[in-house]
Amino acid sequence: MNVIAVIPARMGSSRFPGKPLAPIAGIPMIGHVWKRTALALGQDKTWVATCDREIFDYIESVGGRAVMTADTHERCTDRTAEAMLKIEAHTGRADVVVMVQGDEPLVTPEMIRQAVEPFATDPAVQVVNLMGDLESREAHDDPNEVKVVVDLAGNALYFSREPIPSWKKGARHVPMYKQVCIIPFRRDFLLTFNQLAPTPLEEVESVDMLRLLEHGHKVRMIHTPGRNIGVDTARDLAVAEALMAEDPIFPGYAQALRR
Repeated sequence: MNVIAVIPARMGSSRFPGKPLAPIAGIPMIGHVWKRTALALGQDKTWVATCDREIFDYIESVGGRAVMTADTHERCTDRTAEAMLKIEAHTGRADVVVMVQGDEPLVTPEMIRQAVEPFATDPAVQVVNLMGDLESREAHDDPNEVKVVVDLAGNALYFSREPIPSWKKGARHVPMYKQVCIIPFRRDFLLTFNQLAPTPLEEVESVDMLRLLEHGHKVRMIHTPGRNIGVDTARDLAVAEALMAEDPIFPGYAQALRR
């Protein structure tokens, strides 16, 4: 399979403006995400998609590949699809596009491998989303953490920013998972996704994957072990910095990416 990665990133986050260039251990967050993704797929197959020249210039300054996209996208999947069509002029037609959110600084090559593997083993799989463990009651209640519940085959049943499954009815006795924003699509299904009309639950929960569920498609969830964090707030940034200090991958690229 021709697998490429696209990392959508923009400076105008409503909850944390400028976060792609916020430093973690002296390196802009987007640098961590780009490099750690490239360790899995190679620098020639890993692209940052952005509407901001500052992000574009930083990625190119450290030897990465970046592509400018429109500044009108409201969803990361729209930005990813635009970028994919531009990137294919360089890489050839993609089979799978791994969308890695620019606020996942602790992504690992193993996580990328886990996310892509189902496409090689199950032709029915059109989209995969990683999920991690919710580690505390506080995380379960946190609206910045997107929770997911799955069926017995590992397909998503529902995503919510509310605490699901219900804690008061015994959630501590069943697995509690959060969405990890590493989401590979089969190439044509990414375009299909963006052609689907937005849906009520997608808008209520502000979770893109609900659009697929509401239109009757399946989202294959793959559990990834270990500690990971999506950075939505300044507090998350501090947690990511502490985790990075103990990360075994970080020392291998730290010096090359420091500004």
